[in-house]
Amino acid sequence: MKHLSSNDTDLHYLQLLSQSFPTIADASTEIINLEAIMALPKGTEHFLADIHGESEAFRHILKNASGNIKRKVNELFGNDIRESEKKELCTLIYYPEEKLELIKAQEQDIDDWYRITIHQLVKVCRDVSSKYTRSKVRKSLPHDFAYIIEELLHESLSDNDKAAYVSVIVNTIISTGRADDFICAICNVIQRLAIDQLHILGDIYDRGPGAHIIMDTLRQYHSWDIQWGNHDVLWMGASAGNDACICNVLRLCLRYANLTTIEEYGINLVPLATFALDVYGDDPCLEFMPKLLPGNTMDDKTQQLTAKMHKAIAVLQFKTEAAIFQRHPEWQMLNRCMLSAVDYDKHLCTIDGKAYEMKSCNFPTVDPADPNKLTPEETDLIGKLHHSFRISEKLHKHIRTLLSHGCMYAISNSNLLFHAAIPLNDDGSLKEVEIYPGKRFAGKDLMHNIGMMIRDAFQSDSTQRDYAIDYFLYLWCGKESPLFCKSKMATFERYFLTDKETFKEEKGNYFKLRDSAEVCDRILDAFGVKGQARHIINGHVPVHAGSGENPIKAGGKLMVIDGGFSEAYHHETGIAGYTLVYHSRGFQLVQHEPFTSARDAIMREIDIKSTTQIIEMSAHRMLVADTDKGEELRSQIADLKDLLYAYRHGIITERRK
Repeated sequence: MKHLSSNDTDLHYLQLLSQSFPTIADASTEIINLEAIMALPKGTEHFLADIHGESEAFRHILKNASGNIKRKVNELFGNDIRESEKKELCTLIYYPEEKLELIKAQEQDIDDWYRITIHQLVKVCRDVSSKYTRSKVRKSLPHDFAYIIEELLHESLSDNDKAAYVSVIVNTIISTGRADDFICAICNVIQRLAIDQLHILGDIYDRGPGAHIIMDTLRQYHSWDIQWGNHDVLWMGASAGNDACICNVLRLCLRYANLTTIEEYGINLVPLATFALDVYGDDPCLEFMPKLLPGNTMDDKTQQLTAKMHKAIAVLQFKTEAAIFQRHPEWQMLNRCMLSAVDYDKHLCTIDGKAYEMKSCNFPTVDPADPNKLTPEETDLIGKLHHSFRISEKLHKHIRTLLSHGCMYAISNSNLLFHAAIPLNDDGSLKEVEIYPGKRFAGKDLMHNIGMMIRDAFQSDSTQRDYAIDYFLYLWCGKESPLFCKSKMATFERYFLTDKETFKEEKGNYFKLRDSAEVCDRILDAFGVKGQARHIINGHVPVHAGSGENPIKAGGKLMVIDGGFSEAYHHETGIAGYTLVYHSRGFQLVQHEPFTSARDAIMREIDIKSTTQIIEMSAHRMLVADTDKGEELRSQIADLKDLLYAYRHGIITERRK
C-alpha cells in the first residue's frame, strides 16, 4: 500500500472515490464484498461463430445453454424422475410459454403438476445461480417475482419450519393464479444464469433467413460481445452507403433465395425486379438460379424472376466495385475490374494473361468501350437501392448495436478472439498493411485502426468518412484484409467461366501457418495476451468435422469454432456448428447436429443432439480471482485500501451520514 500525503498525485482520485464510499465502514464493506466475489467460481463463457442467420438454432442454443441445462437436470434428478419427465422439464425451461399451453391441455391435476414442477425449477435455478453473488442473482430476477424467487432459492427444505414456509409460498402462487407467470419467470432466470458471457466471433448475417431475429435477440441479451466478421462488415458497409456492399448484400440474399431479412429491413426491391425483367426478360440466367435448401418451395416462376434479379444485381456489383477499385489504385485491385477483362466478341475472359472460355456473354447493359460505366437506368436503380438502405431505421438500429458491442478483436481471460485472420509474411512474422494512404500497421495496431476506421464511416464530422465507407469493400474482398485473407474473391469466375482453375482462392499466410505453435505464440505475444494457458479462438473457415478435420490446432493453442452453423454448410462440414464452453473446470467443445425447428422442440421435445469434447481441463477450479475480472477487482481493492489509509491518517475526512 502506498503511503499517501496531502500533495500526493493520487489524492484527487481518492477524493472522487470517497464520494462513493464516504466512510471507513463503507470502504471496508466494499473490500469484504470484492474479496468474497474473488473466491467464487469463474462464470461460464460461451463462444459461437458464423451463425449466418440461423436464428432458430441460435436461439435454441442460448435457451439450452449448449446442452448445459440438460446436463444439470440429469445430474440433479438422476433416476429420481423418468427420462420423459426430464425431457419435459428441459423443454419447459427452454420454451415455458408454449410448453405450458400444451401441458395444461393434457394434465388432469394441474395444481399437483404445478407444485412438483415449481419445486423442480427452484432446484435447477438454485444450481445455476450458485456461482454468483446474491446481489448479481437479484439483479437477474424479474421485478414481479424477485422477492419470492430469492426466498425460495435460499431456504432449506431440511428444516421443518422452513419446509412449511416454502410450501405455503408455492401453494399461494398456485391459488392466486400466478403459477404460469411464475414458471415463465423462473425459466427465463435459469436461461439467463446458465451463460455468464456470450462471445460471438463474427458473421451473424447472410445465408440464413433470420439475421434480424438474432440481432433483436442480442439487443435483449444480458451480456455479450462480437468480433465483427466479413459478412457483418458487408452489411455495415451497405448501411453506411457503400453501393458495392449494397449490391453484394442483395446478390447473396438472391443467391440463397433468402429475402426475409431484406424485407424485414424494409428494403424496396420492386425497382430491381422491374429493371431485371426489362433487361433480362429473354435471358434464362441459368448461372444465376438460386441455391434452394431442402424445404424451400419456391415455384418456377419465382425462381426465374429471382435469377434475373440475381444477374442484374451481380452486373451492377461488378461495375460499382470497379469504380471503387479505380478510386483506390493503392489497393492493387484493378485486376478485379472483371468486366474490363472480357472480349465481348470472342466470349473470352483474360486473367493473368490467359484467355478463358465463358459460359455465357450476355451483358446488355455493358458498353465494351467503357464496360464499367453505369447506364442511366442502372444509375437510377442504384440510387433507389442506396436510398432504401440509408433510410432503414431497423437496419441502422441493428448496425448501431454491432458497433456498441463489437470490435475487430477482443482479449478475454487469456484468449485472443477474432473472426478470420491476422495478416502474416511468408516467414510467419506480422505483416504491415496499408489502410489509410501512406499509413501501415501490423497485428494489434492494424486491428485497432481498422476498428476505428469502421466507426469513422458512421461519424458525419469525420474527415476520413468517405475513405472509410469505400474501405468496407476492401475489408470484404481485399487480399490483405484480416476479414478475408485470400488471393481474390472469384465471384465473377464462378458465374461466368468454365475452367474451375479460375475459381481457386488461394488462402493467405495465416491459414497456411496457423498450425504452427510458434506462429500462434508470436501473434499472442504481439497482442499482449498473458497466461500459461492462452489461446487464439476464431471462425470464418468451416471445419470439415465430417471428414475428420480437428478444430483444435497448433497443439491446442488455436481453436477454430466455425462448424457450419448455416444449413448451406451442413453437407460440407458434416455437423451444424460448435459452441466452445469455458467454465471453471476448463474448456469443452460442444458439437451440434442440425436443429429441426422450435416447433419440434416444443411439440415433440426434440433437443439439439450435441456431443462434448473435453479440450483442456484446469488443474484447479478457476475462480473469479483467476480471470480478467479478478484483475479489475484486485485493482479496486488496492484503491479502497489506499482510501482507508487516507481516512485513518486524516488525509481525507470521512463524511458521516
